[in-house]
Amino acid sequence: MTPKASLCETREMSPEAGTPVRIARRWPVIAGVAALVLVVMLGAVIRYANGNRPFGFELAWMARMVDVRTPFWTGVAMVFNYLGGGIAATTIIPLVIIAGLILWVRLWAALYYTIATLLSPLLVELLKNFFGRPRPPEIIVNTDFGAYPSGHSANAALIVTTLGIVFWRTWIWVVGAVYTIAMMLSRTYLGAHWITDTIAGVLVGAGIAVLVWAPFADRLARERAAPHPLIWRRGEA
Repeated sequence: MTPKASLCETREMSPEAGTPVRIARRWPVIAGVAALVLVVMLGAVIRYANGNRPFGFELAWMARMVDVRTPFWTGVAMVFNYLGGGIAATTIIPLVIIAGLILWVRLWAALYYTIATLLSPLLVELLKNFFGRPRPPEIIVNTDFGAYPSGHSANAALIVTTLGIVFWRTWIWVVGAVYTIAMMLSRTYLGAHWITDTIAGVLVGAGIAVLVWAPFADRLARERAAPHPLIWRRGEA
């Protein structure tokens, strides 16, 4: 590898090799910024050009969701409602993830996830209060003010993106994508959000995860290459 290697090239070396880890940050950071800019632009269109009203395709989709409501699917959607919001999303799930990362000696990953999981809901709340989009009248759950963007969808995307980056396993991305899409569908099914709210939520969660990753990229790569015994067996490794 020559000193003139491209900035877009990614290299992960083991800690034993003694070679600094080079991680391309430019395009991921550009993508993360673009995602957040798109959220703001879409919110501006909804509020100022469309009067905070739903688009035609959103009205049609909501009508379809109301038509297919059954006790079974409502029960499933309520499970997602619990997992993506309230004490489960703000306390239980984050603490479980952080504890798991610490137990398997991924301390930088735990710090990375902690910062990201604090920033994402903060940005969601700021955007909710700024755009003030009303929730659909078909809503059947109790929730807070503001439909845009979806906090549940942002939380799902954040978890998937952060864990995908930390472990970089195909199955995490696949399962995570299914979980995120299911969360988005459940939010429109329950009438808590319009379609664009859920799309914006995913962009917020993923965008924050990528932007917070940038300063931790080298450390996370080295940590990923290192052995990961349980923390109380660290001295045996």
